[in-house]
Amino acid sequence: MKYVNEFREPEKAAALRNQITQLSNQLNKPLKLMEVCGGHTHSIFKYGIEDILPPNLELIHGPGCPVCVMPKGRLDDAIAISQNHNVILATFGDTMRVPGSHTNLLQAKAQGADIRMVYSPLDSLQIARDNPDKEIVFFALGFETTAPSTALTILQAAAENITNFSMFSNHVLVIPALQALLDNADLQLDGFIGPGHVSMVIGTEPYQFIAQKYHKPIVIAGFEPLDILQSIWMILQQLVENRCEVENQYNRLVEPAGNLVALQAMNQVFAVRKNFDWRGLGEIPESGLKIRTEYTQFDAENKFIIPNLKVADHKACKCGEILKGVLKPWECKVFGTACTPETPIGSCMVSSEGACAAYYKYGRLSAISKKAQQLATSK
Repeated sequence: MKYVNEFREPEKAAALRNQITQLSNQLNKPLKLMEVCGGHTHSIFKYGIEDILPPNLELIHGPGCPVCVMPKGRLDDAIAISQNHNVILATFGDTMRVPGSHTNLLQAKAQGADIRMVYSPLDSLQIARDNPDKEIVFFALGFETTAPSTALTILQAAAENITNFSMFSNHVLVIPALQALLDNADLQLDGFIGPGHVSMVIGTEPYQFIAQKYHKPIVIAGFEPLDILQSIWMILQQLVENRCEVENQYNRLVEPAGNLVALQAMNQVFAVRKNFDWRGLGEIPESGLKIRTEYTQFDAENKFIIPNLKVADHKACKCGEILKGVLKPWECKVFGTACTPETPIGSCMVSSEGACAAYYKYGRLSAISKKAQQLATSK
C-alpha cells in the first residue's frame, strides 16, 4: 500500500494547495475548470478537494458518466429486448436501477424478465455458452474505456461461432462530447481536467483540438488526491504563462498514442454512428459506436425489433443541466429529497460515476449548507 499512500500524503497536498492558491491569486479572476470524468468527481468529493481550493476556483462536473448520458429511450429499448421470449439480458450493476420512462431493469426483472448482472462482457459470453437454447444479449455501454472489452468479446464469439449471442451497443466517444461542450456559448470554461481511464485507451493526441482550436488547457489526470491537485496546479500554471497545451499528469499509465491493441479491436468491430442522442446534450454527430456489418450477427439492433423512441426526462430532474455543467446537483430542487440513491428520479443519482451520487455520498452536508445559503440570499 506504500505506493498508493504516496499519492495521499497530507504534506504534499498542503504544498500543492498553497501553490494553487498563489497561482489563482496571480490570475485574480473567477476560474472554472471542468473535470470530465465521473471518477474524478467522486475522488474530488471523497477526499474533500473542492473544499480546500481558493474561493475564485470552481470545479464544474462534466458528462463523463456513461450511464448518466444514456437517454431514457435507449434504456426502454434494452427493457424491450429483455421482454422478448427466450432472451437473457446481461448488464453491469449500475444500470439496473436507472429509471426508464415507465420502469427500470430491476423492476423488469422482478416482473419476470431474465436480466442478469455481470462484471464484464466475457461473463455474458459464458452465459451464452451455458445456455445454447437461449438468446443472450449484453447491454453494452461506456466510453472508450469499456468499448475494447466489448469488441474483444465479439471477436471471441466470432472465433467460437457462438450464434446465440449479441450486443446492444450504447458505447459513446468522449471527443465529440467535449467539442459539443466547447461549442456551447453558455458554458464558459478556463480549462479541463482530462479523463484518465479513457486516455489510457485513446492516448493524449486526440485532445490537441482543445488547445489548438479552442485555446483551452487540458491536463490528463489520475484519480488519487495528489493527482487531481497536481493537475489543477498544471492547468493554472498554463493560464499564468498564457499557454494552451495538452499535458499528461497521468503519465505512469497514459501513453501519447494510447493502447494500440485496444484501439485496433475497437476499429475492427465498431463503426461510428452518424448521430447519437445524449442525455442533456442532445444529438451529437459521430459520437456513438455501432457494430460493423461484418459482425451484424452479433448486433441486437438487427436481431430484435426495438421501439427506438426519444423519451423526455422527468420535469423535476435536472440531470441534463448537471451533465452540461450548467447546474450543480444541490441546485436541483429534488436532490436529496424526492431523488435519492434509493428512490432515483434521474440517472446521475444512480450511477457509480454520477455527480449527484457523489454529492449525496460524500458532500451532502456541504451541499445542503450551500443550498440553504442560496435560499437565504434569494429572499
